[in-house]
Amino acid sequence: MPPTSETLDVEELFARGRARALAVPNAREMCVEGAAGAGFLAVALAMAIGFSSPRPLEVLPLALLIGAYVVTCRAKFDFADGYTVPTELVLVPMLFLLPTPVVPLVISISWTLGRVLDYASGATSVRRALHVFGDCWHAIGPALVIVLAGAQVFSWEKWPVYVLALLAQFAFDLVTTGSRIWLIEGKAPRLELRQIAPVYALDAALAPVGLLVTFAALELGAGACLFALPLTAVLAVLSRERQRRIDQALELSEAYQGTALLLGDVVEADDAYTGSHSRGVVELSLAVADRLGLDSRQRRNVEFAALLHDVGKISVPKEIINKAGPLDDDEWQIMHRHTIEGETMLKRVGGVLADVGRIVRSSHEHYDGSGYPDGLAGAAIPIEARIVTCCDAFSAMTTTRSYRKAMPLADAVAELRACAGTQFDPDVASALIEIAADHVA
Repeated sequence: MPPTSETLDVEELFARGRARALAVPNAREMCVEGAAGAGFLAVALAMAIGFSSPRPLEVLPLALLIGAYVVTCRAKFDFADGYTVPTELVLVPMLFLLPTPVVPLVISISWTLGRVLDYASGATSVRRALHVFGDCWHAIGPALVIVLAGAQVFSWEKWPVYVLALLAQFAFDLVTTGSRIWLIEGKAPRLELRQIAPVYALDAALAPVGLLVTFAALELGAGACLFALPLTAVLAVLSRERQRRIDQALELSEAYQGTALLLGDVVEADDAYTGSHSRGVVELSLAVADRLGLDSRQRRNVEFAALLHDVGKISVPKEIINKAGPLDDDEWQIMHRHTIEGETMLKRVGGVLADVGRIVRSSHEHYDGSGYPDGLAGAAIPIEARIVTCCDAFSAMTTTRSYRKAMPLADAVAELRACAGTQFDPDVASALIEIAADHVA
């Protein structure tokens, strides 16, 4: 079972969102987004033509609100693998200062103008411009509720209708966004709720401010809708600071990954067998991690630990590493310290690799407590270490060494079964056996 959106960690979600913005949509995505956009335009046009409004469409409020919306679009906050903007501050006044039935169309025009800078700067692929109309479905919900409830003329007494309009906004957005993701990526829409809940929380917090701006504009004139811009400016500053911190976190994550790969190259340069063996353990360990449904943070730790589980052997004399025969007691005592030395090295690097060091230290523990260096047993051994331990042993059994030939696959699988519950975690061993069977098939 591969990692899902429920288990992806924050850094991976941010990185995926940025990659998606730059990616050219495939044919399936273009078809789905085209249908979503066409559906929105059809409904928005039908509302604009089919419903009347007690207010005329005036140029000054229209220009001011579109301008305010475009400015507000620039205050982007990354959430999960997407982002949100505080446009609720302008959407709410639009519903009452413009003819409500035309607001969805105005939103689509404003949102398109707000994205122009992203396309011009290369922050978003221009081929994703079609997505704009599909992203505007949220505007249909509140406009429809207000029109059908006969609440186009603002009044504080109609607050229950406004609450219902906000809920309709969330419902239309959730259903359309979830459906698009399901059709494009095959992910269940329910997985999106937890990721976009902070977006809805922000909109709910800003909606009352939007009502206050509406009240001020109705009392003082359309220019009062610009009262929202100082708050937008503050949010823009905060969004840029948040963006900077996210950039630093992603750069640091890449640095840790680069360090891990560099250390892996050092291990391989120091001893060719250990290096190639580690790469084999990485592949097996990741397959087992996916089979067991580990989350992406655990999966990353498995990958790094499998790559670096033998990094401490750099400190072991070559005559012991390459000895063509069994080691004596003194040599085993030296060899058994390589996991401790590996942990020490990785702790010096710090950050993510310090956590990986703890797993490397436990990569030769046995499920029954008979391993080294700490004699941990069962769940006291990190799950990542239990996976690496089992895959390390299986790789060693099926690889030719200087003092013995590789064991036949059937014999190695039989050894896994025999040692499940003693040397190996039974669940890990079972997953690895299934992977070996799939490989043979």
